Amino acid sequence: MTKQSQQQPGSRERYAKTSRTPSGSPSGHASPYRNTPPSGKRNSSKRRSTRRSAYRRKRQLRIRLITGGTAIFLLLLLIFVIRSCQGCGKDKSTPASSNPSGTVSMDTSASGKEENPEDSGGQDAEISPEAVDPPMEPVTLTVTVVGDCTLGTDEYFDYDTSLNAYYYSYGKEYFLQNVRGIFSSDDLTIANFEGTLTDLDTREDKQFAFKAPAEFAGILSSSSVETVNTANNHSHDYGEQSFQDTMSALDAEGIIHFGYDETAVVDVKGIKVGLVGIYELNDHLQRTEQLKNNIAKVKEEGAQLVIVIFHWGNEKETVPDSNQMTLGRLAIDEGADLVCGHHPHVLQGIEEYKGRNIVYSLGNFCFGGNSYPSDMDTMIFQQTFTIDKDGVQMDNVTNIIPCSVSSAYDYNNYQPTPAQGDEAARIMNKIQERSSWIPAAETSGTQLDTES
Repeated sequence: MTKQSQQQPGSRERYAKTSRTPSGSPSGHASPYRNTPPSGKRNSSKRRSTRRSAYRRKRQLRIRLITGGTAIFLLLLLIFVIRSCQGCGKDKSTPASSNPSGTVSMDTSASGKEENPEDSGGQDAEISPEAVDPPMEPVTLTVTVVGDCTLGTDEYFDYDTSLNAYYYSYGKEYFLQNVRGIFSSDDLTIANFEGTLTDLDTREDKQFAFKAPAEFAGILSSSSVETVNTANNHSHDYGEQSFQDTMSALDAEGIIHFGYDETAVVDVKGIKVGLVGIYELNDHLQRTEQLKNNIAKVKEEGAQLVIVIFHWGNEKETVPDSNQMTLGRLAIDEGADLVCGHHPHVLQGIEEYKGRNIVYSLGNFCFGGNSYPSDMDTMIFQQTFTIDKDGVQMDNVTNIIPCSVSSAYDYNNYQPTPAQGDEAARIMNKIQERSSWIPAAETSGTQLDTES
């Protein structure tokens, strides 16, 4: 008994330890450790479980990082695509063929403002800073104007000394080679084209009639003359068809033409320049309405700078007549920024009227109308305009270059050339003197910049 009694307590104690839960639950209740392996095996299993849990956490973290990175990349890509699409179709230089206003683009580096988008939200709607165009930066344009260019001859002239003979002897680049550097360094060159480019024989019944083959238009295009006035008394010397032939020849060389009721708006460095040409000789002040209408027309087409060219006055007269002064000043009143004229075949003075210049006669230039003209003095008139958000500035920056119609002294070789030294001073003094003879308007005064 004693031995058994001594053994039983041990058995009961061993049973009690293995039949109770860690919380002391009776052995009759299910124990979570009932099938638990020995502690060594349990620890090994726990380590494996822990490693699996860590692997899952790392994998989940990696998945989250990849997912997040992909989402950010897609968001950035979407923003880039949206911003790129916002600039679609906003080409600053519009081709002339797609421009309903008829503007001819001469410079693809346009810098004009774009119009602000219309406010569709009513008067109380706010416009974000991004939707408002920045202020227009000032743009400077240098415009060169020269007088009568008669690039042909009369059929009754001596052919051997004619401009046409010089063309076939020396080529198209001969005539303007001494002024080509001046023309190519400006922004716009304007000449008066006087005569016809045609093969017709239907000469008008008049004292002088000038014509040349169509290829003679290359004289202008090869020397950076971009635009010509065609409103003058020799534009129809061989009839209406000869005028149309001339327009076609100019078009073939890319030369912009204007005159009569044909106006032009030319895009130069992003600035729209309106060009108007008026033939005054027959109708004088009856051209008032045409002048007003054509200035209004180019302004409606967006012209920011307006230049009016007149063929007017009286041959060999050194002082403008009342018709010239009336029409020239009216052009300024109607919005012209520069007025230039020709036809007298001699130089007339320059008037400053309301801060704008009226150059009454530029004289002849590349002139095939006479091999021995009595007066070979001429000039190149240049003005540099500055245009900003307020329009054309009133700074009146001019450059007058005294010239001769010929590089020879005693006859016309049809090669206009800048004068030098005493000759330049003599011609400039002539221009200043003749400017002083112009009767002053109430708001006019004469001021010349003698830079050359």
